[in-house]
Amino acid sequence: MVDVVISGTGLYVPPHKITNEELVVAFNKHVDQFNAENKTEIDAGLVPAKQYSSAEFIEKASGIKSRHMVDVEGVMDLNRMMSKMPKGGHGTQDEPCFQAHMAIEAATMALTNAGVEAKDVDQVICSAAVLQRYFPAIGIEVQHHLGTSGSAMDMVMGCSSATYGLIAGVNAIKSGAANRILMVNPEIFSTVVNYRDRDSHFIFGDIAVAVLLERADLAKGNDLWKVTDTKSRTQFSSNIRSHYGPMTRLDDDSMFRKDMFFMQEGRKVFKELLPLVTNFISEQLESENLTVADINRMWLHQANINMNMYAAKKLLGREPDAKEAPTVLDEYGNTAGAGSIVAFHKHRSDLKPGNKGIICSFGAGYSIGSLLVEKI
Repeated sequence: MVDVVISGTGLYVPPHKITNEELVVAFNKHVDQFNAENKTEIDAGLVPAKQYSSAEFIEKASGIKSRHMVDVEGVMDLNRMMSKMPKGGHGTQDEPCFQAHMAIEAATMALTNAGVEAKDVDQVICSAAVLQRYFPAIGIEVQHHLGTSGSAMDMVMGCSSATYGLIAGVNAIKSGAANRILMVNPEIFSTVVNYRDRDSHFIFGDIAVAVLLERADLAKGNDLWKVTDTKSRTQFSSNIRSHYGPMTRLDDDSMFRKDMFFMQEGRKVFKELLPLVTNFISEQLESENLTVADINRMWLHQANINMNMYAAKKLLGREPDAKEAPTVLDEYGNTAGAGSIVAFHKHRSDLKPGNKGIICSFGAGYSIGSLLVEKI
């Protein structure tokens, strides 16, 4: 069976950035407005008063200091508090939609880094936690504008979208169905965030990543990472959810329902998902006759700093140093499926041939996906 390598990665960051301090200004104005409008009910104990947020609270709870988003103006608008689609963002036959544009920018960087032309790519896999539309597929739109060959497809797997897309690509190459596969992961999760909710309004940022997978004997790049193993697992849970979907327009009360936005039972997620993740990684390493001591770097899903450090500490049996389990939360926030790939993209250049690492994501579903890689 053929070997598969990661030969190039790319990153696109939306130009709009918002800090904790800026985000808190809009949220606290909303708190004042809500408490004033509902003062009678609040005084009677019928409705709880909303509480202020702060930049310090956000950083302590998540490790996030800022995030980039599709749109900031709409989020900061007290009468809207929701993203706006960028001008021309729906796309046309000749111009890509905004999510496809993000993917194309990241893909172009990945192809350049790998020294591969778009026409030599056999398939595009667009995998993201949130898709701008259902059809035509965003992946096909990316294929069209990049000029890749073969076919394209969309996938949706929550915060494991990028790793599941990569696993599908690796399997396709190993089976002989393709020689080169481009996985693009354009995340626009800020569009489903409830910016009136104190516990979640600060979590997500938008970003796009791209990864080129190649049959090892065809790859000519200077930064090659052999994929030595892949593993995935799912277990149903509704503790992370959004009920937005094609049925939404049929529900007369849907615009007033909080469950149309991102929602989670954070404490339950922490308690239930992290043991699954650490056991999953331990099992994967054991199946490959490896121990955590053999792993030079863990590029983990960037959920929040507490989850990352808990998982790394549990696996290592000690506090990890910054290089062993790098985080990108402070600058980008939780970028859904992209987080572990962003960390891999930005924190691998110091590793040497023979060094090993794990790219692992986890999230809604529950879902866990990981790839063991080795620098060659």
